[in-house]
Amino acid sequence: MGRSQLLNMLMRPNLNARNFFKFSNTKRDTGKFNQIRSPGKVSQERSVPADINKPSYYFAHTPPGNTVGAPEIKKANQIEAMRLSGTLAAQVLRECGKLATVGKTTDEIDAFAHERIIAANAYPSPLRYAGFPKSICTSINNIACHGIPDDRQLADGDIINIDITVYLNGYHGDCSKTFLVGDVDERGRFLVNATKSCLDQCISLCAPNLEFNKIGQFIQSYCEEHDLKSIASFIGHGIGSYFHGPPEIYHCYNDFPGKMQTGMTFTIEPILSLGGSEIDVLEDGWTAISLDGARSAQFEHTILITETGAEILTKP
Repeated sequence: MGRSQLLNMLMRPNLNARNFFKFSNTKRDTGKFNQIRSPGKVSQERSVPADINKPSYYFAHTPPGNTVGAPEIKKANQIEAMRLSGTLAAQVLRECGKLATVGKTTDEIDAFAHERIIAANAYPSPLRYAGFPKSICTSINNIACHGIPDDRQLADGDIINIDITVYLNGYHGDCSKTFLVGDVDERGRFLVNATKSCLDQCISLCAPNLEFNKIGQFIQSYCEEHDLKSIASFIGHGIGSYFHGPPEIYHCYNDFPGKMQTGMTFTIEPILSLGGSEIDVLEDGWTAISLDGARSAQFEHTILITETGAEILTKP
């Protein structure tokens, strides 16, 4: 099966896009939490000062980057630039996590992140990327990914993934983490801890000459062992002066060819669910919501393949 065939199989066609959702049933124990059934009100786009270096998609709408092809081998100066952008992204993510408290809105977190990134003389990469309207992604409970910040207040027991990407000195740094809001139930805590451990173990595998498919094979085995499902419709990707590029990192079993080489940079970003793996996308074109209403968690790092293993570029 080719890459395009696999993605077509994994990604449920968005035949019934909507602003509200009726969930199918699941027999799994997904715990106690508040399901997100419809998006909130999205505020106006935040402004970016003229002196901030902006990616080309700021000025003209373009489709998402092409992730097919030969991965770029970064030179020393490119790697150093990515260390800087990765560090900034991680710092902003850590600071945003402190705002993930009961009563805070995701729009308020977006506003903080936007101003923090601008103050660092960087650009919030998601803004205007393929038309995305905000500066970060915030995905709560049963929102798998690409949630748009809005006026919904965080509730006690929520889990929220905050996804930060910054464009600094011509290079992107991309990371995300799922945070606990207030008193999260045992199943929610298990999900978050298990997903973080999954990413950590994926990164520990990475080294020169390792096949990319070993990541997806490990994730599938890990999910079977922990009674979880991988929402594999979304993949990791190469990153650099471009937001998304080769290689493609699948979070499910696959046997696609390709090996890691020293100097490659890419993200690994598994989304693991307490329920099923199927999702649909709301009519905003971004918000990916689980079909069965189950919670998912996601963690992400940008990594560099070194001569001896892998370096995490998105550490604060």
